[in-house]
Amino acid sequence: MTKTPYEATYSPFRSFTRDDWSKLEEHPMFPVSDIDLSLLKGLNEPLTLEELEEVYMPMIRLLQIHITHYRRLHNERDEFFKNSSHRVPYIIGIAGSVAAGKSTTARVLQKLLSLTPEKLNVALVTTDGFLYSNAELEERGISNRKGFPESYDAKSLIAFLSAAKSGRQKLTAPVYSHLYYDVMPNEIQEIEHPDILIVEGINVLQVPRSSEGRRKKRVFVSDFFDFSIYVDASHKDLRQWFLERFFTLQKTAFLDPESYFHQYVNLSEKESLDFATQVWDDINLPNLEQNILPTRFRADLILEKGECHFVRGVRIRKI
Repeated sequence: MTKTPYEATYSPFRSFTRDDWSKLEEHPMFPVSDIDLSLLKGLNEPLTLEELEEVYMPMIRLLQIHITHYRRLHNERDEFFKNSSHRVPYIIGIAGSVAAGKSTTARVLQKLLSLTPEKLNVALVTTDGFLYSNAELEERGISNRKGFPESYDAKSLIAFLSAAKSGRQKLTAPVYSHLYYDVMPNEIQEIEHPDILIVEGINVLQVPRSSEGRRKKRVFVSDFFDFSIYVDASHKDLRQWFLERFFTLQKTAFLDPESYFHQYVNLSEKESLDFATQVWDDINLPNLEQNILPTRFRADLILEKGECHFVRGVRIRKI
């Protein structure tokens, strides 16, 4: 008998087709029809009520199960130690390639989790803010490696997550501007008393390799996660989505004279295609193959996307 793509004799994951997944939560805990989808979806990423109901609502229910047990464990530990302590935030990491739709997934989860009956305070941080500044990248000679592991201030990111998991009630994170294509030196994101912290970025599940070729005692970003998600898609779709996004930005955001990419507004269609393709082939694709895709199976949940960004299947790590 021929097995379907979602069947495996031995696997650390349980696999679901979209149809099977959608049936796991048939009665949403709140209506989604009043949600303004335009505030959640990314550029060239269609987001429908059906996607929320069939894909994200079961995911929210699953996360509620995990968060409930997380809180119960906290209370039982307090009883065991005979003291009362501040509960630290539940941290969700979201990884995936450039153009995969990580930001949309992060915003949707933030919105839906904040609407649950528990009225949770859900904060969202992107790792773009922890990139080295363009000046620092240039000084290090890695301007063409932006997005690769070495382009991030990993120590600052880990210090931020450590502070969150240490129970610090007020957190600050650096801010990245896609308009200026750089970290904003005089801006910070302030976060107070988060119940849930969502951390989104291409690098969040990566385990850096030692340059000396030997093991080191190190702490990794993913060590702080309570749950992790990988947004997956085929190389062909990712490339197409990246090119489509570039052409859309060229007709919109790049028109702003303040935009870093304003210099590419007047490129011909062929020049634009050649430039965007070169960026994908020389930067995004190698980063995907070398650093991002190998982390896919480190996630607790994998969203498998098909054409037009719609999820076609879900994988869940067994426990």
